[in-house]
Amino acid sequence: MKVIAAYLLAVFGGNTCPTAEDLKAILGSVGADAEDDKIQLLLTEVKGKDITELIACGREKLASVPSGGGGAAAYSAPAGGAGGGAAPAAAAETKKEEKVEEKEESDDDMGFSLFD
Repeated sequence: MKVIAAYLLAVFGGNTCPTAEDLKAILGSVGADAEDDKIQLLLTEVKGKDITELIACGREKLASVPSGGGGAAAYSAPAGGAGGGAAPAAAAETKKEEKVEEKEESDDDMGFSLFD
């Protein structure tokens, strides 16, 4: 990941075709070790490709990856001093509200995602 970050820093800094030495210099400036095999692998994979097209392709792939969430409220600790019976009722109430909000959000996007 750090090699990819160094590559992106170099490209966005104006170096359209960074070399292995450029990436090693960037990584070395922050005290990170540069692994030659990973640098060479990255450079061979991106050779001749446009970085904006690679990022767009990556966004499309990430859009299909399921990401969890929405369960955090059910696991939160009750506020100090709350009675034992109040916590389950509050959790159930929160769960119902989350379900309603999820349905509303899915209706609002009208079939478009954030990155379209």
